[in-house]
Amino acid sequence: MTERGAADTSQARDHLQIGPSAMRWQDDKLIIDIEERDIRLGIPWRRRVKGRIVLTPEVLNARSFKLDAAGKHNWHTIAPRARIDVAMDRPDISWSGSAYLDGNHGSEPIEDGFRDWHWSRAHAGDDVAVIYEGTRRDGSHFASALRFDQHGTPHEEELPLVAPLPPTLWAMKRQTRADRGHASVLRTWEDSPFYARSALSMRIFGKPVTAVQESISLNRLIHPVVQFMLPYKMPREV
Repeated sequence: MTERGAADTSQARDHLQIGPSAMRWQDDKLIIDIEERDIRLGIPWRRRVKGRIVLTPEVLNARSFKLDAAGKHNWHTIAPRARIDVAMDRPDISWSGSAYLDGNHGSEPIEDGFRDWHWSRAHAGDDVAVIYEGTRRDGSHFASALRFDQHGTPHEEELPLVAPLPPTLWAMKRQTRADRGHASVLRTWEDSPFYARSALSMRIFGKPVTAVQESISLNRLIHPVVQFMLPYKMPREV
């Protein structure tokens, strides 16, 4: 929740520390300790956020995917299916449920490689469906529909039809892919000038699912007005 400089960051093979928060792999679990202060417009103080998240993979996937021909950007679904246990001290709240873990890595800033992308994930019976598509900075398009089986092995499937979704309050374009090209928004969790995260109801690979969906506009992210606004949402300590 806070941007920090290199002096406040340390990394090892199984550990990452960013300021007072950290994550580590221990006994095949990903343990995330959060020690932050949240910020909201209109609130003159930063509220303390403290707690622990434990993610236990149920299946793992070793294969990553290149998102551009030069291999400057890669995407890896680490745990297509997992269990998550959240225990927060501030605020006092906890829950458990199903989860998913992926990551992106590359040799240049992500906004240098892409204009936008749309992503969605859903547990579909024993499988996990992941749709990933976007527009590279050179204008070319990429898209994939992956089905991870109960062993975590990815299978490339035929792309379902585009399912347009209503824009967000910030007029962010968002979309997914679904059977018969139809999906509906159940709830929008995050709505910002350049990023949106939503819960969807749709069918994928013949199964009715509740999906998590994300859309991001990198063109909006690098706009000077958005860059000016970011410290009010995510304070910087550098």
